[in-house]
Amino acid sequence: MIFPAVACVILFNYIPMYGIQLAFREFDFTKGLTGGEWAGFKYFQQFIDSYMFTDLLRNTLTISLTTLIVGFPAPIILALLINQIRWKRAKRTLQTIVYLPHFISIVVLVGLLNVLLSPNTGIVGHFMDVLGFGDVNLLASTKTFVPVYVLSDVWQHCGWNSIIYLAALSTVDPQLYDAAKMDGASRWQIIRSVEIPAIIPTMIILLILNMGSVISTGFEKIFLMQNSLNLPVSEVIETYVYKIGIISNQFSYAAAIGLFNTMINFTLLVCMNYIAKKTSQISLW
Repeated sequence: MIFPAVACVILFNYIPMYGIQLAFREFDFTKGLTGGEWAGFKYFQQFIDSYMFTDLLRNTLTISLTTLIVGFPAPIILALLINQIRWKRAKRTLQTIVYLPHFISIVVLVGLLNVLLSPNTGIVGHFMDVLGFGDVNLLASTKTFVPVYVLSDVWQHCGWNSIIYLAALSTVDPQLYDAAKMDGASRWQIIRSVEIPAIIPTMIILLILNMGSVISTGFEKIFLMQNSLNLPVSEVIETYVYKIGIISNQFSYAAAIGLFNTMINFTLLVCMNYIAKKTSQISLW
């Protein structure tokens, strides 16, 4: 029964890894994937020596770490708050509301941001004008691009990401709640002493997995939000790979940058897993 899933993973995840060799070759269309002279680490060195390297790494880390710092605790807090609701109908209604943004496509989301944040016609633009900030284009400013990206990402995925924490909270033994109430524990003390310890293993596992993609900001949303004014802070490694590989047809150079990005993510994943295993005895392997 699991054969179709295993076959899909092998077909779409492992077989394409054969193309990694392009990062070490002078790719030639006429010779296929195995064609081209061996170039070694030429393109890796070219990327590291590039004037774009520092800016790309800084922008990628800034967006990724800010998203992680703000976005990681948000679903935990939301799950704890939802779990406090005792009226089942209100709880289900709230869950439905916070889950819905996850199903909005990225194209539609960016379109909504363009409409709402427009300095001339957007609701947020008018509100900021009333507050005395003037006509501020939040999507075109290098100072506001990262906050807009991060907050919109948290809004879209916070509810959906809270599901796994709600599932972990549902496994808490009801007797623990009864014992805490018998001891006179307040609601906050129950959260701190009963619920948070119950979801710590889930938190650690998800943190390890998130560290494995800390250098991968995602391509679609950032690319759609990019414009000539915010480019100094919105140009990240993945959008640069697209422009170098697809637009400029420098496939070997783009493959080398992509492999460099993947190796950093893998290294961070292994290091975070090692730290978690040593400190909490919880790890992926």
